[in-house]
Amino acid sequence: MFHSMEECTNFIFTLKASTYKGKPLEAVRKILHLLGNPEEKVKFIHFAGSNGKGSTLNATRAILMEHGLRVGAFISPHLERVNERITINHHQISDDAFLQYANQVVKIIRTNLDGQYPSFFEVMTVIALMHFANEQVDVALIETGIGGRIDSTNVITPEVSVITTISLEHTEILGDTIEKIAFEKAGIIKFEKPAVVGVKQIEAKEVMKQQGAECNAPLYFLNDDIVITNEKIGRLQQFDYRFQQNVFQSIPLAMQGAHQIDNAALAITASLLFDQDIKEHTIQQALRNARWEGRFELIRDGIIIDGAHNSEGTAALIETLKKAYPNQKYKFIYAALQDKDHEMSIQMMDQIATSMSFTEINLPRAAKAQNLATQSTHSTVRVNENWKQLIEDELTEKQENELLIITGSLYFIGEVRKYLVEKEENNHDS
Repeated sequence: MFHSMEECTNFIFTLKASTYKGKPLEAVRKILHLLGNPEEKVKFIHFAGSNGKGSTLNATRAILMEHGLRVGAFISPHLERVNERITINHHQISDDAFLQYANQVVKIIRTNLDGQYPSFFEVMTVIALMHFANEQVDVALIETGIGGRIDSTNVITPEVSVITTISLEHTEILGDTIEKIAFEKAGIIKFEKPAVVGVKQIEAKEVMKQQGAECNAPLYFLNDDIVITNEKIGRLQQFDYRFQQNVFQSIPLAMQGAHQIDNAALAITASLLFDQDIKEHTIQQALRNARWEGRFELIRDGIIIDGAHNSEGTAALIETLKKAYPNQKYKFIYAALQDKDHEMSIQMMDQIATSMSFTEINLPRAAKAQNLATQSTHSTVRVNENWKQLIEDELTEKQENELLIITGSLYFIGEVRKYLVEKEENNHDS
């Protein structure tokens, strides 16, 4: 029995993906069955993709909430506390509810699975599904962890599936080609349920079409079935949208970056497929205000934080910088986890940066600052393992025409965001 949130989360954080020796999804299915199958009591929209699934889920949530629904969301990673992963209308699951569910799950594992624990993410998935069923949400938006086909979230049958983008990531788990990764993501397409697809690569689209045909599922592709026109990109973004009989004009967007227009179009489509009665003014109002913390977020003048955790994310970050801040100089601070390919991201930043600084986070999987720095060919490279000190040094030296861009792992961005927001609040108080 766990008696405190700290004791509980300390334990579940230790559960590695490799500890459970059974088949993928097997443990989750057994536990859910013994809990009375909570996943059968809720309507879902399921999100997979290498990048953009968080922002797309967030935009979908904004639209469905504006439409008056109670919307559950299961996301990852969390920026500050584990409760952020499980929310209803943005309200995080309470510590009491989390503990209650966790203790139920642990009891089942000890009694019925011989104490063979599945991974942290699988336990979190079960807790989320219990919470959404108990609270009787109108819809729950579920983000995959890695991949889709054998991801623990794939125990659900969604009303709509959404696949945002595909890039070569987690290749050791998902495979080393676009086709193999597309096959894993396409695993969330379900029998006769519509899917919204934002992937651009021809070979990935073919894999999706094949899976759609096998499942007799209608597929709607961005730039084919979903048409975006009249894009205005920069600080104040907007676009026109067309899908089937729906034609919406000048949809405003709080999020910056061309990729966020794609994400918003996928979100609108998923929302309309879930409930065709959603009105244009509802969509307009929702997207005008929908922000997503840690994604191209201006924390204060001259400081941007962005969780661009792979090369596709870095490319989007750079494109957004050039459109929104064309006349500024860019100084980067970067920290990341070991399990990503950083070289390409670092090379992209090298090309537009006036300086590159590398640091690290206090996590077992963190990449060493020195190792990251060796991958940079920039003439001005700084290394400091202490990220707070590094940020303070950079802020002291920052000129009026310079932007400080803090990027890399979302875990790093979460720590930085908390630190900078508290610092800003203290400055106001003093």
